[in-house]
Amino acid sequence: MSQVKSSFSISPGKPLPLGAFRLPEGVNFAIFSKHAKKICLLIFDEPSGPPIESLELRPDINRTGDIWHIMVHDFEPGYRYLYQADGPWDPYGRGHRFSIEHFLLDPYTRAVTGGSQRGARNAAHHHDLLDDRNTFRRRCAVVEGDFDWEGDRPLKTPLKDSIIYEMHVRGFTYHPSSGVDHPGTYRGVIEKIPYLKELGITAVELLPVTEFNENENLNVNPASGERLKNFWGYSPIAFFAPKASYAADAEGEQHVREFKEMVKALHRAGIEVILDIVFNHTGEGGDDGPVVSFRGLDNSIYYILDPLSREYMNFSGCGNTLNCNHPVVRGLIMDCLRYWVTEMHVDGFRFDLASVLGRDPKGEVMENAPMIEQIAEDPVLADTKIIAEAWDAAGLYQVGSFSSHPRWAEWNGRFRDDIRSFMALQRGTVSSLATRVSGSADLYQRDRAPFNSINFVTSHDGFTLYDLVSYEKKRNEMNGENNRDGTNDNRSWNSGVEGESSDPDISRLRVRRIKLFAVILLLSQGTPMLLAGDEFGRTQQGNNNAYCQDNDVGWVDWSMAEKNGGLLRFFRELIRLRKSHAVFRRDDFFPGKKEPFPEIIWQSLEPGRTDWSAENRLLCFLLDGRATGHGDLRDSDFFVMINGGQDGTRVTIPASPSRKEWQVVVNTAAETPEDIHQAGVPTSVAEDEFEIAGMAAVVLMAGGKQMQPGKMA
Repeated sequence: MSQVKSSFSISPGKPLPLGAFRLPEGVNFAIFSKHAKKICLLIFDEPSGPPIESLELRPDINRTGDIWHIMVHDFEPGYRYLYQADGPWDPYGRGHRFSIEHFLLDPYTRAVTGGSQRGARNAAHHHDLLDDRNTFRRRCAVVEGDFDWEGDRPLKTPLKDSIIYEMHVRGFTYHPSSGVDHPGTYRGVIEKIPYLKELGITAVELLPVTEFNENENLNVNPASGERLKNFWGYSPIAFFAPKASYAADAEGEQHVREFKEMVKALHRAGIEVILDIVFNHTGEGGDDGPVVSFRGLDNSIYYILDPLSREYMNFSGCGNTLNCNHPVVRGLIMDCLRYWVTEMHVDGFRFDLASVLGRDPKGEVMENAPMIEQIAEDPVLADTKIIAEAWDAAGLYQVGSFSSHPRWAEWNGRFRDDIRSFMALQRGTVSSLATRVSGSADLYQRDRAPFNSINFVTSHDGFTLYDLVSYEKKRNEMNGENNRDGTNDNRSWNSGVEGESSDPDISRLRVRRIKLFAVILLLSQGTPMLLAGDEFGRTQQGNNNAYCQDNDVGWVDWSMAEKNGGLLRFFRELIRLRKSHAVFRRDDFFPGKKEPFPEIIWQSLEPGRTDWSAENRLLCFLLDGRATGHGDLRDSDFFVMINGGQDGTRVTIPASPSRKEWQVVVNTAAETPEDIHQAGVPTSVAEDEFEIAGMAAVVLMAGGKQMQPGKMA
């Protein structure tokens, strides 16, 4: 790494901000490395090939503390850069893994080029990030252009009024049936905004969009012999850089602009953008993984290493664990979050395996982790949604106890498991169902609110909703891991036949059960989250771990929206029902007793009589329209009947608190369009009893003022 006589005009530069930024006098480069002995900045003028310049940063001139920096006055737009770092190689002593053989990405780069062509490989090696330095494909770019946000501001939709829609940018529109002009891209998402708006969701939660290497998967499809991909993207190599291959035009920094265009367009439609972000590990993997950035810049700082062996501690299940509570790494994470909020205008984050954020540099669980508190208290992030996946891959499970801070919401894994168990005919599940429907007070009542619970039945990880009612056993053979991957704890029931069935009775039962799942999810207290495509019966053919299926298994098949149009209509109208009635969106928990009226009344077959026995499959509850959590606002009364048994039963209906006539608004056993009625066109109930079919839900409404469709009560 000897100094090459520079043809560039350079000066020492300054240590902050980290990254590469164009200033009036040139581009300032700044990068952290505490233990490096030498740092070299490499400049490229072509997408591939060797650098045109190698600038060695001198410790006496270009180093302030542990920050290396240099100003390049004539760094032209279109140039790219990487780093080299030299220092001690002592992986099992002090944990250092320096080597001048590696080209390194800037951890703060805002754009990475060379990965714009989806799945492209370098013929020199099966893993393009391991290529020799003259053919290394990825480069860092300096984001040059301004972007006109046209007054775009955060939507700040209250969490209790949110309906989250989890989706994969590529998988959402890449299927030929999507009908978009730019399939699999940020622009493709823009083209589907009318659909999202009509569905009624308030936020999209995007699977990882930070740059990753889809070619890192070495497994092959055993049937076709085709190499599989990292489809989901939970393997980041650059936290600040949006995925280039998700752009229709990824030349230079255009993918950054295209991501911003998507956010702006979604905001115009009233839809927030939440990023699924991965700070628990990086794409560098374990000992046998590639050197991309952090490992080559300061391995002992960025990763949690075993105090004795200095091997990577693997709380992520992916070979390494980011050292989140080291001050330098905390700074990186906070800078990254602020960047996505201030420069990219995103509205929130779902933190993958967030329990890692609470581990100290030795891997121990901290009681009050600085990283978790700092995210919650950061003033720049004060209006953003912060959602924890409150567990990690080493068995730490913190649902309900991740943080006492009122800003932290959680993916409620207990909601998912308890609702699935009830729907899979397991005994003794009615009391748990009641706890989840009423907001999971057992988990959140002490210091948070019902909306801190992100309620979900399905997500990217596991069966789709259709598969949940169609399969009991996972079918992951095509993942190339002999069906060993993915959970075996599906808590599913196949409705009588495993897999696809041509029996019309089985098909009707499955649709009915999907609607029942939807009623429980969307009419429970808390913040509901849907998986993209569940609203029209998307299937992954029984694969419950489609992380590597960049094909028909992982893509949304939009032909199902037409085939199952009645189911799609049901979801739309049910979302409208939730949004129209504040009684389903409380901001506090139901009290045990409250004068002058009880806010929720449980019953089984008859008013005043509950049945919490292990054999019972029926749960009914009355919601008093005065119990809205909105002061004096009077909503409709609702009586909800949930029958998880296979047989029908008759339920005696209580009088409505408003003393007005009950009307049927939902009956999941009815055929479309009688299964759910348009707002304001309900069917009256003529008797004091109602026959509810097996595996069905019925919702009655009485009194109150009907809100206009789409308006929040």
